[in-house]
Amino acid sequence: MSALLSVAVRALCEFTARAGDLDLRFTPAPSALEGVEGHAVVQKRREKRLGAGYEAELALSGTFEGLQVRGRADGFDAVQQQLEEIKTFRGPLEGVRPHHRALHWAQAKVYGHLLCQARGLERVKVALVYFQIGSQQETVLVEDCSAAELQQFFEAQCRRYLDWARSEAVHRQQRNNALAALQFPMPVFRTGQRQLAVAVYRTAVSPASGSCLMAEAPTGIGKTLGTLFPMLKAMAAEVQAGTAQDHEKVSGLRMADKACSPEKLFFLTAKGTGHGLALHALGQIRTALEQQLAADLRVLDMQSRDKTCEHPDKACHGESCPLARGFFDRLPAARREAVESAQVWDASRVRAIALQYDICPYYLSQELARWADVVVADYHYYYDGAAMLYALTQQQGWRVGVLVDEAHNLLERARSMYTAPLSQWDLMAARQSATGAVRKALDALQRQWSVLNKALTGMRGEPQDSDDIEVLDDGNLPLFAEPAKESRSASATPRTTPSTPRTPAQSYQSHVAIPAALLAAVQRAVGAIADVQADQPLPPGDAVLTFYWELLHFQALAEQFGPHALFDIELAAPSRANRGRMPVSTLCIRNVIPAPHLQARHAAARATVLFSGTLSPPAFYRDLLGLPQDTAWLEVDAPFAARQLQVRIARNISTRWRDREASLAPIADLVAAQFARQPGNYLCFVSSFDYLQRVAAAMQRLHPQLPLWQQERGMDEAGRAEFLQRFAEGGQGVGLAVLGGAFSEGVDLPGTRLIGAFIATLGLPQVNPVNEAMQEAMNVAMGAGLGHDYTYLYPGLRKVVQAAGRVIRTEDDQGVVVLMDDRFQRPDVQALLPRWWQIEQR
Repeated sequence: MSALLSVAVRALCEFTARAGDLDLRFTPAPSALEGVEGHAVVQKRREKRLGAGYEAELALSGTFEGLQVRGRADGFDAVQQQLEEIKTFRGPLEGVRPHHRALHWAQAKVYGHLLCQARGLERVKVALVYFQIGSQQETVLVEDCSAAELQQFFEAQCRRYLDWARSEAVHRQQRNNALAALQFPMPVFRTGQRQLAVAVYRTAVSPASGSCLMAEAPTGIGKTLGTLFPMLKAMAAEVQAGTAQDHEKVSGLRMADKACSPEKLFFLTAKGTGHGLALHALGQIRTALEQQLAADLRVLDMQSRDKTCEHPDKACHGESCPLARGFFDRLPAARREAVESAQVWDASRVRAIALQYDICPYYLSQELARWADVVVADYHYYYDGAAMLYALTQQQGWRVGVLVDEAHNLLERARSMYTAPLSQWDLMAARQSATGAVRKALDALQRQWSVLNKALTGMRGEPQDSDDIEVLDDGNLPLFAEPAKESRSASATPRTTPSTPRTPAQSYQSHVAIPAALLAAVQRAVGAIADVQADQPLPPGDAVLTFYWELLHFQALAEQFGPHALFDIELAAPSRANRGRMPVSTLCIRNVIPAPHLQARHAAARATVLFSGTLSPPAFYRDLLGLPQDTAWLEVDAPFAARQLQVRIARNISTRWRDREASLAPIADLVAAQFARQPGNYLCFVSSFDYLQRVAAAMQRLHPQLPLWQQERGMDEAGRAEFLQRFAEGGQGVGLAVLGGAFSEGVDLPGTRLIGAFIATLGLPQVNPVNEAMQEAMNVAMGAGLGHDYTYLYPGLRKVVQAAGRVIRTEDDQGVVVLMDDRFQRPDVQALLPRWWQIEQR
């Protein structure tokens, strides 16, 4: 007897019951928390009225021709024999789109059949309970259905789904058989690559769901292929155990149990370079499968809406965009075309299919994510608060393997995802165009905002030189600014930072809580705008709607506010336009530690592997990214020999802020001397554009013969390409760049395209009020003493190591790295440099 196919009620109905237009016109929707609370309100009302006659959260399941359908119904009123499906909404009920209503009825009727089948009922009332969040009023729509009618509806949905599900089951079995037989697509593993592959495979097939691995692996070992190959082999663990011996013989990886294997793979990247490398490696694997005459591996290249929208001047609904009109009616044929195509679902292929069937390419790609074996996407598709891939993983119950490329970038990206600024300029623009209840609510928000502004401006002292903000070292400490001494309390009192100059610090305050009056004003403004939106939707670009999006993000993060974040206020610099008027500020819920937001994402994955050339120290990334305490750690041996890279420290140079002017001539002389000794292409990294211009001027003045080019502020893609083209094979010259910018990582200049790098900074973040507040929060959350390392030292040295990594790219490269600051002699700094380096002691 063949194994049952299994599907959730929601997934079944999403596949079979959606019809008509794609309609993404904004309708105010409850937050996730409001939705949960709304369900609870309705259920408690029933329980109070009916007592034991009401059952909440009924687990139901049933089968049809080998398909198991499972789910959890919201409630059953045994007195009225009424099964209820609860849906929360804002605005008028008419704002619930027709395709959503059809989906809701389909879910309710499927649950109705499952209930009749489970309890032998001949009839049941099927009810949609629409709960308006604002008024807390219920609208109950009821259909009295016979068990026979519901069975007929259920079987019709199952038949529509079964043909597709059976073909998908065949694809998965053929795919897994092919992956089980797949050989490594290169002649041999590179040095360190097999070590990485084995660790990834063991993590992927670990009996414990949510297993995590952090792997620090240097450039040149083939990290992308070394992680993709074993994760795909782990997917093959669903094949019969009898093939395990052959599997191990082919790949060197021991077969795992079926229940331990991922069934889908997400490869997540921070930048376009990682995206391209992943698609290239997957192309190699697909070629190897084709040579075996094996099943196709479905690869989806997820592109952003900005890059794929065919009608950016139109709104996403059938009355505006022709590709939204009838989207769900034509989706099945386009989906079939895609899965029968033995090509990568890249942007051009998805676009071709979409336009063939007159549907939107971007939303077709989102649908194809459900049927892809591998999805290559940006971090935010899984880790953002509204991440599509994470939501689908939860809804569909997928067992996913997650590969996080260049994972050191995830920290800052995650912080930005869970940071919500509110601009008072945007509030002012919204107030100018608002009327009625919205204007009244925004005026109330303005008053609360002004209270915070006045509290801050009342503390301001006499103006000082604005350059004082960039003090990078306290005079009493040779390396770092002194950590803030104030402790984090449970009150909402403001704090300023003692180690920064008085006036700049008093243009900024951070709070340990969001003032209740401000939050209440935000909530009222959200509600007022939502009500107007429900009655008369605002057009895209409207100032009120723009500010509404900011408010929604702010409100969502306010609901999750805790010690992992700051609430702060920062005054804008006075401009000629508003000089003499009330100050303008930005309010911000600023994420410091993304861990609480990311933990559920790690737990939802079958296995997560984070890899990079710079993940040291591991505790820093484990703590801030919310990884489990038992996360495995792998430091892959470098394939390079110490003789390939000369590493020197210029102990006579200090790049501290107070020593910047004195450092210019020694830096210029050192670079010129190295260039004269060994002509070739070099990169010279400094800490800021201002410093870069001063270094460049010194070089041009003292060594005019030195070929020089430099990174400019706001370089576009063409400018960056032109900068890199100067690094020609056999060329000569020095490129000046900012550490941590576009040219300090993700740049591959092998051979003589780059033979050396000068790094004239430790890369420490600027000591300013924001960073000092973050350091204080780190001290409280992570333990006293760790705050300054987590805020300054570790992020700075990571940038140094990334930049130095541009020099040696292959096992044949030779080069030099000059660390131009006496602080590189310190043991705590050198402990963060690559182990294979041998620093010359001169």
